[in-house]
Parts: sequence; structure tokens; C-alpha cells
Amino acid sequence: MKFHVEDMSCGHCTAAIEKAVAEAGGRAATDLATREVAVEGLDATRAAQVIRDAGYTPRPV
Repeated sequence: MKFHVEDMSCGHCTAAIEKAVAEAGGRAATDLATREVAVEGLDATRAAQVIRDAGYTPRPV
């Protein structure tokens, strides 16, 4: 699934999201140019919560 994360604005942001998703047992591919995060291995609710817990605001695409 994909999320638009408007407040993901730098390399640190992408790394923080990727790390949080990995620690939760999933995989994240971030695209800073489009501010999108593709998540595999977690259901949509869990993925969104993990991204929120990392300090960001995900919106399903």
C-alpha cells in the first residue's frame, strides 16, 4: 500500500520512516520527490500507525 506523507521533507525523514517500518516487521520504500511511502509486510492500519508513531502524518494514496 502507498501513503502520501506531506511532512516527509528530507533524508532524515525517509530514514526514520524506513527504520520504523522495518522495526515493525515490514519494508518501506520512500520517494522524497513525491512524498510517498510504499509499505509491504504490514496491513494498512498497522503501517499508518507505525508512520504516525515515527512523527509523521500518513494519508492513503
